[in-house]
Amino acid sequence: MAQLTTHVLDTTSGGPGQGIRIELFSTESSGVPLAISETNADGRCDSPLLAGKEFSTGEYELVFHVGAYFRNRGYEDGEPRFLDRVVIRFGINDANQHYHVPLLVSPFGYSTYRGS
Repeated sequence: MAQLTTHVLDTTSGGPGQGIRIELFSTESSGVPLAISETNADGRCDSPLLAGKEFSTGEYELVFHVGAYFRNRGYEDGEPRFLDRVVIRFGINDANQHYHVPLLVSPFGYSTYRGS
């Protein structure tokens, strides 16, 4: 099924990143989010961020609000935080495929990849 999904893994604790706000934007939009979600206990969104008629080719940005997540878990590194929001800009070039964009994050670094 063609859709966009994500999940967050907290590499500091070795577990899922629960309660992280995620916003999805099209780079061609007026700055209004296409979707807003929050990760569940498994570090995943309860439903795809894009699916059906809304799922189309183009450039997108996922914004993960990790600063609040780490602050709520007691990881203080001062203000401004080293990582407050992680922005991943990516492209969808085939609207018939599933795109999965995971985030592996700690208070001081992150990585991502195209998952399945």
